[in-house]
Amino acid sequence: MLEFPIKRTIIIDDTKKKKRGRKKKDDGEKMVINGTVNLPEKKPLKKMDPLPKNAKNLVIVESPAKAKTIERFLGSSYKVMASRGHLRDLPRNQFGVNIEDGFTPSYTNMWDKRKLIEELQDEFIRSKKVYLATDPDREGEAISWHLAHLLEIDPKDACRVMFHEITKKAVLAGMEDPKPIDLKKVDAQQARRVLDRIVGYKLSPLLWKKVCKGLSAGRVQSVAVRLICEREEEIKAFVPEEYWTVGGTYKTEQGLVLTTELVKIDGEKAKISDGDMAQKIAADLQWEQRGEEGREPDRIVKVEKRKRKRQPQPPFTTSTMQQECVSKLNFGAKKTMMLAQQLYEGLDIGEQGHVGLITYMRTDSTRINDDMVQAARDFIMSTYGKEYVPEKARVYKTKQSSQDAHEAIRPTSLELTPHVVSPFLTRDQLRLYTLIWNRFLASQMEAVETEHMAISIASGIYELRAAGYKVLFKGFTELYEDAKKDKTLSELPHIEEGSVVHNQTVEPAQHFTQPPARYTEASLIKTLEEKGIGRPSTYAPIMDTIQNRNYVEKKDKQFIPTELGVIIVDLLKKYFERIINVGFTAHMEEELDDIEQGKDTYTHVLQEFYDVFKPEMDVAEQQMEKVAVAGQDSGQVCELCGAPMVYKFGRFGKFLACSNFPECRNTKAIVEDLGITCPKCGQGSLIKRKSKRGRVFYGCSEYPNCDFVLWNQPIDKKCPVCGSIMVVKHYKKGPDKIFCSNAECENHKKGEAINEE
Repeated sequence: MLEFPIKRTIIIDDTKKKKRGRKKKDDGEKMVINGTVNLPEKKPLKKMDPLPKNAKNLVIVESPAKAKTIERFLGSSYKVMASRGHLRDLPRNQFGVNIEDGFTPSYTNMWDKRKLIEELQDEFIRSKKVYLATDPDREGEAISWHLAHLLEIDPKDACRVMFHEITKKAVLAGMEDPKPIDLKKVDAQQARRVLDRIVGYKLSPLLWKKVCKGLSAGRVQSVAVRLICEREEEIKAFVPEEYWTVGGTYKTEQGLVLTTELVKIDGEKAKISDGDMAQKIAADLQWEQRGEEGREPDRIVKVEKRKRKRQPQPPFTTSTMQQECVSKLNFGAKKTMMLAQQLYEGLDIGEQGHVGLITYMRTDSTRINDDMVQAARDFIMSTYGKEYVPEKARVYKTKQSSQDAHEAIRPTSLELTPHVVSPFLTRDQLRLYTLIWNRFLASQMEAVETEHMAISIASGIYELRAAGYKVLFKGFTELYEDAKKDKTLSELPHIEEGSVVHNQTVEPAQHFTQPPARYTEASLIKTLEEKGIGRPSTYAPIMDTIQNRNYVEKKDKQFIPTELGVIIVDLLKKYFERIINVGFTAHMEEELDDIEQGKDTYTHVLQEFYDVFKPEMDVAEQQMEKVAVAGQDSGQVCELCGAPMVYKFGRFGKFLACSNFPECRNTKAIVEDLGITCPKCGQGSLIKRKSKRGRVFYGCSEYPNCDFVLWNQPIDKKCPVCGSIMVVKHYKKGPDKIFCSNAECENHKKGEAINEE
């Protein structure tokens, strides 16, 4: 058996799980020495000798979709297979880490991948050479390392190839430059995995005992929930302060109207704290209410003009793409990454065949290779004109904390414009691809030129200002408009200093200072990135996990902590303050980067963490008291004992439970009754439910006796043509539409048929 030259011993546990009801197969005697299980030697894999005449080179990737594309690029002498992610992992029902022996992990072959492992091993023994082409990141490197173990490949061999984009040129270039597996990256990935296992398997059982069963605590996710809870505390503690503004309109003698706001009183910045002061100022500004001594005409005392340039933003990183998709496309981070994965792995584009449309989508770099920068400049020149091409190619600085392992997210080919690929993509795929395309191309375009104008009006001791701008050159906004555009400013007319103006209206307005805004997905991802918490590949799972665990809820796109989330964060802050905090979590991310770069070791980083975690864990086990999550009254009554039903949290989310627990153990799922009688059975009512995939649907409360179901929201109205129930279709843009639920009725709009999952 080959030895793996990694810095620590890896215990390999290849025993298979047994199906229930079957006789347990004897795996042979296991010897236990110093707590380490030594398994019997497995029969080594042997290459066929001689190899079959039609023997091919084997390339292993992660995705089946990617496998088809790459196999077409490489030709008939290669066979490409997919690992479908990890094939080995820490055991599900055991801790799987020997802390005393240098945090040695114990891996098992994944039960649901056993057949695939056998297929890969069978193909390996008849192949000329094997190339491991998993994703080009830490996770992909670790998957390749596990594959090397399963196929008995020496990690020192040149077996690892990387494709940063799924195009023929990139694939062939990657195949020409195989390298050994980067064991430093493997160490970094395994350190993250073991860190999360230690926190999850040590801390979660404590929460089960002290709060409720089924809870779990994650090292990074808990910090994200803490940020949300602390923001909520800031909002609750916020005391609004009253302030007033005074605005007005002025008309020039030429008939031009200016909208102004008071900015100075007696040469000092205007500060209006109450309504009385605002009303006095408003009276002073009105011409009709002035005395004879105050009837000096109001004049324009200053006209300032300044030309400004606004530079384009860099091409997308994972974080900025997720933020922009939340803001512009209303896509969550999880959906964004799912669509980006599809675009990266490739789609069938007519005569082009199966082609990857974007570069690797997990990146924190804004770097673009020189060839693509020149291609972008040429495309801009031919499409928009010479004036849209900057004198020098734009080079964007990557943050110091960036790993810079990959380019920024960009199209793989500028020939595949959004218009060209639109017939072959779904609506959401096309929207994301268009955003990526436009952002990349705009990043190499000329800046926007604007002229900003500020007009100051003197009215006695008061100074008012009108501001506006006009676009002199559209630059990159011809293609991509970013969020920095000031939509509150309008274009001002040409006007001379000294011109007399006449007051038309004065409008005092009361305001109150606003508390900090709750986090949205976009702002939370931005904060996590700024504070150094998590990495590009972790943002989407964090957003998904904190909601699935019912620690936060999303309302109007904003995160609000649940009662359960607040309780968990309070406990973690009290007993694990040194671990579950922003600074320490960011420090651990830096330590993982140091492992990858060879500046630190796997064992040292984990020991440093454990030296902090273990004392806090010991104190918490001794001192943490049991906490009851108070049930919120639901207004419903238990049909078994008559006691009030309350809302509670469990491992599968919020549910209704009898307040007379444990004497009465009645529980019910939470459903929303629409108050509409079922049109099929006439007995039950239509209620709102969720499918296994989380999609909302509407069904009869008498299920399974009645199987009536709709995928669009029903309304209490019958179709005048066929008598079927009417439904409403909600659109992100535009008004809602009401139509008949019967697909065969003429009142049913084409293209709005009810599609079942």
